[in-house]
Amino acid sequence: MKLLFVCSRNRWRSPTAEEVFRRKGWQTRSVGTSPHARRRVRADDLRWADVVFAMEARHRQRLRARFGRLLDHKELYVLRIRDLYRPMDPELVSLLRSRVQPILTRLSAAAHESGSA
Repeated sequence: MKLLFVCSRNRWRSPTAEEVFRRKGWQTRSVGTSPHARRRVRADDLRWADVVFAMEARHRQRLRARFGRLLDHKELYVLRIRDLYRPMDPELVSLLRSRVQPILTRLSAAAHESGSA
């Protein structure tokens, strides 16, 4: 499963998520919605991703406004993680794990069930 993490400027939250879940063996990318993002989200990123994780509701809104049709059949989750942390901050890592892992567990179980049916 390919995971795309989205925040505003792709400096702290989404790169941290990218690194944390890459270390767990997932295929990951991180992008930002701002014109000033280190790596700005592109249509190719959304085509690549199986699951999209937005840090805040405003990121989801920006994605839908710019790429609506590309998101029609994508799993898109809002993690509700505000821009309060530095890269790899232990509290940020803990929040990411506690909010993303249950979703991945559920999606993996569903994929396994549909594959074995």
